[in-house]
Parts: sequence; C-alpha cells; structure tokens
Amino acid sequence: MAEPGENLQAEPLHISAALEVEQLDVNLFRSKSLWLPIRARGVFGGQVISQALVSATKCVKPEYSLHSLHCYFLLSASPAVPILYHVDRVRDGRSYATRAVRAIQNGKTVFILLCSFQRPEPWQPSYHVPMPEGVPPPEECEDVEAAYHRLSQSPEVDPGIRAYAAEYVQERKKSPFEIKNAKIETSNGSKTIMYWFRIRNMEKYEPSFQKCILSYISDSHFIGSAARTIGLHALKQGTDRLSMLSTLDHSIFFYDNDFDCGEWLLYVINSPRIRSGRGVVHGRMYTHTGVLVAVMTQEGVVRADIRDPSTSGEKAKL
Repeated sequence: MAEPGENLQAEPLHISAALEVEQLDVNLFRSKSLWLPIRARGVFGGQVISQALVSATKCVKPEYSLHSLHCYFLLSASPAVPILYHVDRVRDGRSYATRAVRAIQNGKTVFILLCSFQRPEPWQPSYHVPMPEGVPPPEECEDVEAAYHRLSQSPEVDPGIRAYAAEYVQERKKSPFEIKNAKIETSNGSKTIMYWFRIRNMEKYEPSFQKCILSYISDSHFIGSAARTIGLHALKQGTDRLSMLSTLDHSIFFYDNDFDCGEWLLYVINSPRIRSGRGVVHGRMYTHTGVLVAVMTQEGVVRADIRDPSTSGEKAKL
C-alpha cells in the first residue's frame, strides 16, 4: 500500500514493489505501481515487461525455467490507471511450456508478451562469447547521475538543459538500480557502449524472480544506445536533437539460472543498423565474473528533429 503523500507515478524505491502484481483470478493479474520516467511518453517499458513476466511465471510449474521472451509495445501506457495482465496458457509440453500475456488498459491492449519456459538441461554442451577485455571494474566507473550533476551545474549550458539534468539526477537517486558508465569501444565504424548495473539493497530472490528483475533493467539505456551511436541526444539542438525515442519490440534469451541482480552486471550494447526513424540494438549481460547470462535485442523509434517536408507543422507521433 502506498504511504501518505507518496507519488504513485514515481519509480518504487524497492525492486520488489516495482514488479509486484495482484492476482485477481487464475490467469488475471493487476499492476500495483506504474512508473512514468521524467518527460517520457508512457510507463517505463521495463516495468511492463517484468510485471507481465511475473504474471506468466505464476502460471507455470516451478520445474520450468524461463529461457526466452518476445514482446511488442503497442500503445503508451498511462501511470494513472492500473494495467491488467491476462495470461494465456498456450502450451505445456514435456520439455517446454509457452505463455502469452496481454496487457490491457482502458479496454485496449497496450502490450503483448510471448514467453517460453524450459526444463533445464545442464548436461548439454556450453559456450559463450567472452566478456570484453579491458573494462574498468565498477568501483572505478562513474555513476550516470554524476555526469548529469556536472551538466546541471555548468553555467555554459542552456537553463532548460540544466533543469532537465537536475531532474534526472533526482530521479536516479530514488531508483532501485544503479547505473555506471563503463566503457565505449569504436571499431570499424561500430560503437559498443557498456554500462554496469545492479539493484540497490536487494534481498536474495529465487532464479525465476531474478530473471524478472533482469528484464526490468534490460530496458534501461538500451534503445537509447542507438541514438547515442549516431550522436542524437534530447539535450542537443538542431538536427542532432533526439525528438523521439520509443521501444517497439524487445526480446531476451536467458542462458543461466545462477546470477544475482544485486551484484554488478555488465551490459554490452551495440547498434548494427539505424534507418528510416528506427534503430535496432543487440545486448549481452554478463556477471562481474564474466559469465554471459542473457542476450537481448530491441527495436525502437529513433527520430532526429528533422521533419518530413510534406508534413511540415504536424506533431510527431507513432
């Protein structure tokens, strides 16, 4: 239950509260909190993914372990109205189980998720791409909010940009997860952006819930890395200004059941293609010891502040 005076649209301080859903029926769940990031079009996508995933996981036998999810964001969700998650028990096989989830708000489907669960087969061969070399440990990396704090204090920066940076710093301080800039590599025209992530003050959770938490943080700074690759940013001016950034679809493939989001995870991101107002990003999430636990892909709207001459004066929309 919310505390008196609590902002229900703010990001919950504890990750368990951000992912919490209320079970209304056998296959029906309802969100208990929804976070609207500053100046965002709608609810944080990672929260919708993770709440839908929590709902689906509650409808699967515990011997099955989540191995993949694919989802589409259809409409921006409002933080003012709870989201209903309807789970469809599509298939239960001997090795795999499939669940589909529709997220409904105001009678409209705003999001759809298809996820698959597997009985683990640890006796099978294993391989993974090694973690990049030369990445500074998190103890030597700067918090994302520290960079924005400097920006908010710079007298040479436009007052509007300083105000945005100050808002972002305050939002980050209240977030349940930490982000640190790790490293940027450029090779043959390709840029790889790396961040360290971890959940603050996290309790120990079972692997199924750890995957829901990882799904939450996987949406942070992901499609934004496509914009960063081509030099677009909301704080810039002219044709380098990012006018719209919105996720269209998101996929995660899990290959490990033994990781802890309360410890540092390295998010390695690159964008192989950006064109026609869209971009795609690939991500790999490693433990601090170098184990690759998940692989992600996301596509989203990535628009510069450049208008179609034939629609001059019209407001940009999806």
